[in-house]
Order: sequence, then C-alpha cells, then structure tokens
Amino acid sequence: MRVLGASVLVMESLTLGFAILLATKDHTSTALMYGGLIALLLFLAAGLLKRRSGFYIASALQIFMIAFGFVVPSFFIIGVIFVGLWAAAIIVGRKGEAARAAHLASQAEKP
Repeated sequence: MRVLGASVLVMESLTLGFAILLATKDHTSTALMYGGLIALLLFLAAGLLKRRSGFYIASALQIFMIAFGFVVPSFFIIGVIFVGLWAAAIIVGRKGEAARAAHLASQAEKP
C-alpha cells in the first residue's frame, strides 16, 4: 500500500510541477507559489506514508490538488483522476498486503 501510494503522490507532485510551468504566463506569483507548495508537500507526504498519519495528510492534500483547478482549470479533471488513483492505490494496496500476510502465514505453518 505504501509503495503504490508513494508512487501516486510523486507522480502528482511532478504533474503539478509541470502545470506550474504552464501557469507562468497567465497567473500571479502567489498562485505559482501555492502550486509549488502543494507540489512540495505532495512529495514530502510520500515519505510520510510509513505512518498512518501520512495517509491522512496525503488524503487532505488531494483536496488542495483539486483546488489548484482554480489556477489551471484543467486541474479539476486531473485532480479528480489522481484522487481516483489515490483511492485505487489504497484499496489495491490493502488487498495486496492481506494476500501477502496470508501467504506468509501459510508458509510459517509448513514444517
């Protein structure tokens, strides 16, 4: 779950960084700093996924990712796509960890 979540967060951070490059022509420096801060926080949140609180922080950052759509309107759609990927990473990651735990338990029972 942690690896999938971290990969989604890093890709979000990179995508937002490229969106800031697109926004440089039309927007103020405040909006660009807002985007840069979100991109940095997403990148740092990938490292915080070792703890349960990291998942809560990263989930809260998804809202700010969608809110960046007020700066670059296409980010409403991109943000929703990444929220779906984030949810899928959590769901698939939990299933994968459960399967791994079951496999390890069955291996431990064999002599």
